[in-house]
Amino acid sequence: MTPVVARLGYAASSLAVVAGCVQGPDYVPPAITPPAAYRYAPSSIPQPQDAIGWWQQFGDPHLDSMVAEALTNNRNLVIAAARVDEFAAILAGTRSQAYPQVGYGLSGNRSRSSADKLPTFIDPLSTTFTSLLSASWELDLWGRIRRETEAARANLLATEEGRRGVILTLISSVVSVYVTLLDLDEQLRVTEATVAGRKKSVDLFEMRLKGGWVSEFEMSQVRAEYESAQSQLPPIRQAIALQEHALSVLLGRNPGGIVRTAKLESMRLPTLPAGIPSELLVRRPDILQAEQQLVASNALIGVARAQFFPRITLTGLLGFASGSLGSLFSGPARTWSFTGDVAGPIYTGGGLTAAVDQAEARRVQSLANYELVIQNAFRDVEDSLADLRHSAELRETLERRVATLQRGVELANERYDNGYSDYLEVLDTERSLFSAQLQLASARGDYARALVNVYRALGGDWTQEPPAAAAVLATSVKQ
Repeated sequence: MTPVVARLGYAASSLAVVAGCVQGPDYVPPAITPPAAYRYAPSSIPQPQDAIGWWQQFGDPHLDSMVAEALTNNRNLVIAAARVDEFAAILAGTRSQAYPQVGYGLSGNRSRSSADKLPTFIDPLSTTFTSLLSASWELDLWGRIRRETEAARANLLATEEGRRGVILTLISSVVSVYVTLLDLDEQLRVTEATVAGRKKSVDLFEMRLKGGWVSEFEMSQVRAEYESAQSQLPPIRQAIALQEHALSVLLGRNPGGIVRTAKLESMRLPTLPAGIPSELLVRRPDILQAEQQLVASNALIGVARAQFFPRITLTGLLGFASGSLGSLFSGPARTWSFTGDVAGPIYTGGGLTAAVDQAEARRVQSLANYELVIQNAFRDVEDSLADLRHSAELRETLERRVATLQRGVELANERYDNGYSDYLEVLDTERSLFSAQLQLASARGDYARALVNVYRALGGDWTQEPPAAAAVLATSVKQ
């Protein structure tokens, strides 16, 4: 082996060793201790169907179509998809620093010098044509570009999880608002039926008042109960309009009416998913997003530390220069140059150390945020399960109360008709029934919304992405 070859081999080996000196810590997932079980988890949770989205288990095709419409037209989802595209482009731009940068240049120059300063045999006119092909390459010996690429990739994944979070929230919001509309529809139906019944009582008592069978005091009580029920209609109708407008915006429409094809009491409620805390860490978008933010902040420590070391850039220039365009690409017109630049800091007044300290502090913040997101996620699941259990208990209690009061109204009317009590007893029982029916409609809505919240807290579908959401995920990046 010749000395030149030996020196080249030694230099190549040294460069390979130095190139492995990537600065900063490698990412190690933090240890998380999940709770052993959910406090309010049902004793038996059936497995769901894998082939459909969880909202389709409500059995309402109109709701399914609205979810699909929201996944196509919702503006927040469009923004989230565009952010993914933005960070994908940032990653591509960051990664490009690791490759040679090649450029070109073409120029032509025509000039005239002062004839007074030149000998007579020299032409004062001069023409120069130049063509250049340049290339530069920064040797990433200390891993700065690799760490920046790692951080950019983590930021891209974080925005992707952010978009999945938008999808999960969007679907949950559409279902919740739709359930609320059905809840209000039931309240409106109960109120209108009550108003109609009390209007008949008013008409009947007016006839009895004219015949002298009832007193003016009894008439005023019946009319007051009718007006009381009538006063419940405007707030319910206003609430329905507001919910319709909110759902219209979620669907990507201008505010307007919403068609409903189902009733809350007849809606089929889906079954709860089988899930354990360890699985929650895998599927919740906000947890995955927080972890990718931690990965990015961890990588940026290496970027900050790499600033202490010199940057080595290799620059090459190949071109042609000639006084005439016809001989520009001839052999004698060739030019070339090769340069190696080394630039590094000597004294920065503590600026580089401060940059490293900032990066490390940001990593501590990201780690604490990651742990906090996990804790809040477990709390979210526990809260939703507790809400589901207690809303189910309240719904069952109100169903029994309504049934009891319906029988009580029948008995009160019988007592009044047979002269055992005055009509005030009937009015009191009807008033209690009306209030209980409104509470029952609201409790049924609360239970359905609590069920939606459980799905949202568990990350939605847990075995695979919903078909409609998966289609959006597959196409939105390409658009």
